[in-house]
Amino acid sequence: MAHRQDQQRRASIHDVASRAGVSAATVSKVMAGVATVKPENAQRVFDAIEQLAYRVDPLASDMRRAKRRIIGAIMPEFESEFFGQMVSQLESLAEQRGYTLVAASSRESEARETEILARMHDWRVAGVVLAPVRNEHGPAAAFMKANGMTGVLIDRVLSDDAFDTVSADSGAASAEVARELIGKGHRHILVVGLGEQAATVRARLDGFRTTALRLAQDVRIDVVLAESDVEPLRAQLRDYFAEGERPTAVYSLFLKGTLVALSEFRRRGWHCPNDISLVGFDDAEWMQVTWPAIAAVVQPVRQIAGHAMEALFARIEGEEGPPTARLEPCKVLMRESVGSPGNGPHSVNPQ
Repeated sequence: MAHRQDQQRRASIHDVASRAGVSAATVSKVMAGVATVKPENAQRVFDAIEQLAYRVDPLASDMRRAKRRIIGAIMPEFESEFFGQMVSQLESLAEQRGYTLVAASSRESEARETEILARMHDWRVAGVVLAPVRNEHGPAAAFMKANGMTGVLIDRVLSDDAFDTVSADSGAASAEVARELIGKGHRHILVVGLGEQAATVRARLDGFRTTALRLAQDVRIDVVLAESDVEPLRAQLRDYFAEGERPTAVYSLFLKGTLVALSEFRRRGWHCPNDISLVGFDDAEWMQVTWPAIAAVVQPVRQIAGHAMEALFARIEGEEGPPTARLEPCKVLMRESVGSPGNGPHSVNPQ
């Protein structure tokens, strides 16, 4: 049993040094690529590493540093394509720098968000990429400031006095959606989303409403927002239509809301775009392959992740200066779910 346990024990740097007949310091130099080690000693170290299947223990090596080579990432959820792709991009960029990414979901809970952040602080992560539940003024950002953590805030943020921020230009994208819908003749539009406390929801709603009203003073914009979950939104949307409201277009401010709206259309036997037009913020594969394909605002995931990690590593490496706020442009794709009102049986407003 003792022999089996010895076989299963992970080889240490001291085991490599003993097998190669050199000091642990020499092994460390060889692993770091220091050129002053004698070639014959370096070869013995490489041979020992291969024989023992030695791998560097990042936690052990990081104990000698104030920070570990770990980047934390906290997203509101992992179910959407946007946040799933964001984590994948962040992981790839972290590994290119020789870091490991540890990602966790706050599950749209600010309490859980802060709890996860406290754990990451205990782990002495080098830095954190945080997509807050609501905005840059939440408890998680406050915890990071109070504890002197290095971080970048992404997505549901505008600007901050302590951290660099990177997000999509939601306001400009929503303004473009408004121009498209008004240009096609829509004058009664429903906007659906989650609570206005999130910075991105406010930016999307304000961008859409301001532009639509500027282009057409007679436009009617109804707003249905649920505070925290899609089920209350589904119930509110059902009640809204049951009261006889007949908008000619719906603009959803988030991905799940687009699916909720579409399912409600189908339950009522309405078809896009003849009966009602639909545009969703965020794109997904199902929106592209369904018929009709759903018009969408496509967020620049790769660009947001890239600039966020660029800013984070600059801060990790000691860059000083005031925080920067970066907005990345989105792409608006007007697919077959959008048309002009008056093309189908739902064209006559009974009000």
